[in-house]
Amino acid sequence: MNNIISKLILPVLLVSTGITAQHHKEHPTDSLPAKVLHAEPLYIDLIRDLGARKGEKEWNIGVGLTDNEKYDEYTALVEYEWAPMDRLGLEIELPFSLYYPGRNNSAPGSNLNSIKMAGQYSFLVSEKHQASMAIGYIQEFTMTQFNNYGRGKLFTGLVYNPFLIAAKRLGSNFHSLIYTGPVFDHHFTNNNIATIWQINSNIHYMIPGTRNFIGVEFNKEIYNNTFDMTIRPQMRVDLSDNLLVGIVTGIPIDKNNERFSSFLRLIYEP
Repeated sequence: MNNIISKLILPVLLVSTGITAQHHKEHPTDSLPAKVLHAEPLYIDLIRDLGARKGEKEWNIGVGLTDNEKYDEYTALVEYEWAPMDRLGLEIELPFSLYYPGRNNSAPGSNLNSIKMAGQYSFLVSEKHQASMAIGYIQEFTMTQFNNYGRGKLFTGLVYNPFLIAAKRLGSNFHSLIYTGPVFDHHFTNNNIATIWQINSNIHYMIPGTRNFIGVEFNKEIYNNTFDMTIRPQMRVDLSDNLLVGIVTGIPIDKNNERFSSFLRLIYEP
C-alpha cells in the first residue's frame, strides 16, 4: 500500500514543484533590483551608490589639510546618506573649514561652510553594458564665519548645483566615472551669482574579491575663462564588513595659491 501511495504522490509533488519554480522564475517578487558595482570617488563622492537600493545608508567622516601660500586650511565634514526608495539617494552634510594663519598672520575666518542637502536618482542601470547614469541636485546654504555669529545674518548665500553622472565598468576590475555640472554661487551681500563649471573624471582599479581600490580623480573647474585642475591619487581599504577608509592626496597643476593637500574619509555602513 505504501508503495502504491508513493507512486501516486511522487509525480504530483514533482509537477507541483516544477510549477512553483516556474512561477517564482516568472514572478521574482523577492528579487533585488538591478545594480552595477562602481568604484565611488573619495573626494567628490556620490550622494549614494549608483542604482541604490531601498534601505541602504552610510555615515562619512572626513578630515583634510590644504597647504596654501598664505595660510593652512584644515577641513572636516560629517555626512549621512540613505536610500528611501530604489535608485534614489539623499544626503545631508556639514562641512567645516578651520584656518591657521601663515607668516603674515593673514587667514580667512573659520566657519561651518554650509548646510548641504542633496538628492540623486539613477535613471539608467544596465547590467548588460555594465554602466549606470544618474542626475542629481545639491542645495547649499552658505554660512558666515564663527566670529560673526550674533552680529548679523547667519546665512551669506545659496549654492545651486545640478549634476550628471555617467559610470562604466571597463572589464572586470577597472572602473571609470564622470561627474559634471554647473555650480551657481549666489552671494547675498551684492546679489551676484558666480558660475563655475565642474568636470570631474575618475579611473579606479578594484582588487578582485575585495572592495579595496586604487585610482585617481581629476577635479577640473572652469571659471571666468580660466581652467584649473587638481589631480588626486587615492586608495580605499576595507577594514571590516561595514567600515572602510579612503586616503587622498591632492596635487594642483597651478601652485600659485594652493599647494599640496591630503584628505582622509572614514566610511561606515550600518
